[in-house]
Amino acid sequence: MSEPSSEHSANRVSSPLISPEALAARLGDPNLLVVDCRFDLAGPDKGQCDYESAHIPGAVYAHLDRDLSDLSARGLGRHPLPTDAALSAAFSRWGLHRDMDVVACDDANGALAAARLWWLLRLAGHERAAVLDGGLAAWRVAGLPLASDAATERRGDIHATIDRGQVVGYDELERRRADRRIVLIDARAAPRYRGEVEPIDPKAGHVPGALNRPFSDNLDASGRFKSPSMLRDAFTALIGSHAPTDVVHMCGSGVTACHNLLAMEQAGLRGSRVFAPSWSGWISDPARPVASGDSSGE
Repeated sequence: MSEPSSEHSANRVSSPLISPEALAARLGDPNLLVVDCRFDLAGPDKGQCDYESAHIPGAVYAHLDRDLSDLSARGLGRHPLPTDAALSAAFSRWGLHRDMDVVACDDANGALAAARLWWLLRLAGHERAAVLDGGLAAWRVAGLPLASDAATERRGDIHATIDRGQVVGYDELERRRADRRIVLIDARAAPRYRGEVEPIDPKAGHVPGALNRPFSDNLDASGRFKSPSMLRDAFTALIGSHAPTDVVHMCGSGVTACHNLLAMEQAGLRGSRVFAPSWSGWISDPARPVASGDSSGE
């Protein structure tokens, strides 16, 4: 990719996270695309309504169900990966070009669904992407500007081809579970992992052998990501002698799992992947085993 001549070029994205202050310093940069990914599972259109009321100036909107998923796919969980055509259409509509940096933001500390977009961009070969650390809450706390005007119409030049080799499916998961060459990490809250409650999916519990690392454990009290050293220590303790490439992340539908993957990348533990169908896909086949309680189940 060619380097831009913009006065902002020294601030190009080089980390999975960007601070509100660093993003604010680049507003108006033609080589920057801000994508607002706010989404509410209880009200799928609430995020877009909130975006239309107030958003980071110049930001475009990505809808988790319509832009970042293919809800027509069956047996692949609640948020199957989008088709290449659909993701390409979204990129074009947002005005994404190959020499742009992309910053994804939401109001759920990156979990719904900024980290999902960051991951999809990487799968499509667009490495210049980051998540706004602390999200819209941190932006507001910093007293930074918001706008309500519609984004300017633009056309992008990227044809997205998702590298599905970076995505774990059922066959690989079962094969690697059988030979124990995997650390499967479930990003859901502990009560859901243990099977005590299940507010979304029709069956409670977890995949036998999965360990629990709620995505919220990646954050400090302010909602920002913990330091790379703290994240590295926590994930290293969890995965033991396994390499990061042995790690597979999951959650309820393959969305908040991306938060744990991002945290590992921020910690310098590179190469983990996501089991995209996640829990909602796993339980679509009643023959698949289910574990409950604190034990990993194996």
